Amino acid sequence: MTTRTAAVSLGRGNSPPPVGVVDIGSNSVRLVVFDGVRRASLPLFNEKVLCGLGAGIQSSGRLNPDGVTLALETLSRFTGLAKAMRVQELELLATAAVRDAEDGDEFVQAAEASTGYRVRVLTGEEESRLAAQGVLSGRPESTGVIGDLGGGSLELVELEEGRPGRWASLHLGPLRLMDAVEDNLKAAKRLIDEQLAALPWLESARGGDFHAVGGAWRALAQIQMQQNRYPLHMVQGYAVERGEAEQIAGLIARMGPKSLRKLADVPERRAETLPYAGLLLARILKRFRPQRVVFSSRGLREGWLFSRLPEVEQQRDPLLVAARDWAAVDGRFGDLGEEIERWARPLFPREQAAERRLRLAACHLSDVGWRYHPDYRAEQILLRILRAQELYVEHPDRAFLGLALYHRYGGEKNKKTLKVPLSLLSSRRARDAEVLGRSLRMAYLLSGGAPEMLQRSRLELNGKGLLLHIPFDPPIPTGSTIKKRLKSLANSMKLAETKIVVEDHKDQPRAHPSTQKV
Repeated sequence: MTTRTAAVSLGRGNSPPPVGVVDIGSNSVRLVVFDGVRRASLPLFNEKVLCGLGAGIQSSGRLNPDGVTLALETLSRFTGLAKAMRVQELELLATAAVRDAEDGDEFVQAAEASTGYRVRVLTGEEESRLAAQGVLSGRPESTGVIGDLGGGSLELVELEEGRPGRWASLHLGPLRLMDAVEDNLKAAKRLIDEQLAALPWLESARGGDFHAVGGAWRALAQIQMQQNRYPLHMVQGYAVERGEAEQIAGLIARMGPKSLRKLADVPERRAETLPYAGLLLARILKRFRPQRVVFSSRGLREGWLFSRLPEVEQQRDPLLVAARDWAAVDGRFGDLGEEIERWARPLFPREQAAERRLRLAACHLSDVGWRYHPDYRAEQILLRILRAQELYVEHPDRAFLGLALYHRYGGEKNKKTLKVPLSLLSSRRARDAEVLGRSLRMAYLLSGGAPEMLQRSRLELNGKGLLLHIPFDPPIPTGSTIKKRLKSLANSMKLAETKIVVEDHKDQPRAHPSTQKV
């Protein structure tokens, strides 16, 4: 049986047709439809149903009968939705519960018969590899360990600067643990420690981050965000120091379902498994001792999509690809990112490579807010950047981009509006964002969106002053607005003087009456 292909695509113009994946997990069944096989793809549709296929599998060896009924109903609905949405290609992937159950083959046959789609049962190695690719698709240079927690298994993968290494697939999913220890957390702790002790490479991988993937760990992160009144309500890119993660994991491990439901808006089935997810995280952190825990909403499903890309596409930077794609669609003048980055570069002589990458992304995004009313552009683009799911960055980097574009559109220093980004940034990075934003604002005023105008002018830092070099023939007009914005840019850099230098055809600078002190 082969995967069905729809005759008509939802894609418009040159857009790739949508593709979808159904993740048949031990706890949930989820359908995700992506807007094509592309480097910076977006989910068009994302829905899950908690079926509990793996409940009781540890003791019975078989899939949960009620879970089977619900899963088959869900699969019929999901495949019907995919056909109605004209998804070109849909793949059904089954993981630990179906892989390990005595009646797993029977379930696969029933699912294929009722849906007409082939069900691919992943091995532990395949599941680990796809989970790693999902994380790396958003964070290409990651080092440390990935942990993908499903209901029936835990996949661990070592990472070294973006390269997957040793891996393990352990029978440590919360549903299995609940069944194996019958609410005895001490027994669960011993079982977890025994299996982790068989992985000496966990200790040798110390020094990097632990990338936590899976619905149970995402729920744990959301509880911590709620308790800390964290300003952003998104798990992707949320990072905490090890000590803080150990504290919340230990707290969740000691709580019962009833207490968890009072603590946060946690579904009934998730509340039952969360203590085991917390215990698992606490024991992993004790053995691995990472610098941080970075939570990821990208895992197996995104890894499946990433694996379908040509290698040359896999190597592209996901942040910069997303920023360029966004600029190509919403920018008035196309993508001027590279030209503006070069033009503004003299203002940032000591920036690190990671800082330059963020600055380049901001330059690509520097004109995407023009459709908003001028009085609301700054605030609207800040909110858009803070909430945009296509930007694969950690939260402080997201705040930097949002703050830079806020200043690019002339936003005022309103403490209430800027509360979120400023709470996530150091004072130095907040100032860098302001400098960048004001330089972007200057660039568009000076050039009108024409690249050649940027190529004919340049900025220079000279002692305590900021110089703007412009050509004499033909001249770039230097009206009062340009002088005002040059002064504003210098102010943000704490520079005492500004000067506009007009250069004649012999490249000799000529004095200009606009020289002034700030």
